[in-house]
Amino acid sequence: MMDITHIFALAEGGWGGALLIASGITLSLSALGFLLGAVFGALAAGGRLSSRSIPFWLANAYSTVFRGVPDLLTIYLLYYGGSIALTQLGEFFGNAGFIGLPTFATGVLALGIISGAYQGEVYRGAYHAVDRGQFEAGKALGLSRFQSLRLIIVPQLMRHALPGLGNVWQLVLKDSALISVIGLVELMRQAQIGAGSTREPFVFYIAAAMLYFVIAAMTASVFRYSEARAWRGKVRT
Repeated sequence: MMDITHIFALAEGGWGGALLIASGITLSLSALGFLLGAVFGALAAGGRLSSRSIPFWLANAYSTVFRGVPDLLTIYLLYYGGSIALTQLGEFFGNAGFIGLPTFATGVLALGIISGAYQGEVYRGAYHAVDRGQFEAGKALGLSRFQSLRLIIVPQLMRHALPGLGNVWQLVLKDSALISVIGLVELMRQAQIGAGSTREPFVFYIAAAMLYFVIAAMTASVFRYSEARAWRGKVRT
């Protein structure tokens, strides 16, 4: 068995630097996917709350499909389907080779679509948790619907949504490991490469688990702090 300190050294010949870089890629991938999912989720929640049939059914279909389809299948469909479409477009303009989608961008999009389906449900539930009297207060102040949402409803909605969003973030962080199947060298993929090169799979997978735990613990503390700050001086109902 190789010396663990040598394996994870930051100097040349060690894998410590590569694992830290891969951890940064995992964190960036997850954060961007989560933020993109917030956009998709807000649109989905708006559709689910709409009184119009088309936005409602589109949002309902999006939420149902991407919460029901395995996340790995979504990633495969986006990457290979998008690459095929991009290759055919390239052939139309005279390019004869295969054109693959950028793996990082595809990963962000996949995580955004997947997490958006869950975030939409979180926002919808938080919207219903806001006291109905707050809506009447906006009307009484002469605010437009947009002003009422921006100034009164959304701040209170986010207060109720934070616990659920924290759970969705953990889901996104774990799903980021699936992006390795399309070739992105994030933390899980880097651990696989190191395990194969050194024939020390147990050591590398334990190291990867510890790094995932550190990322999860640090980011969870951010959500806990944000939730405590949002409810400071308020009574939970």
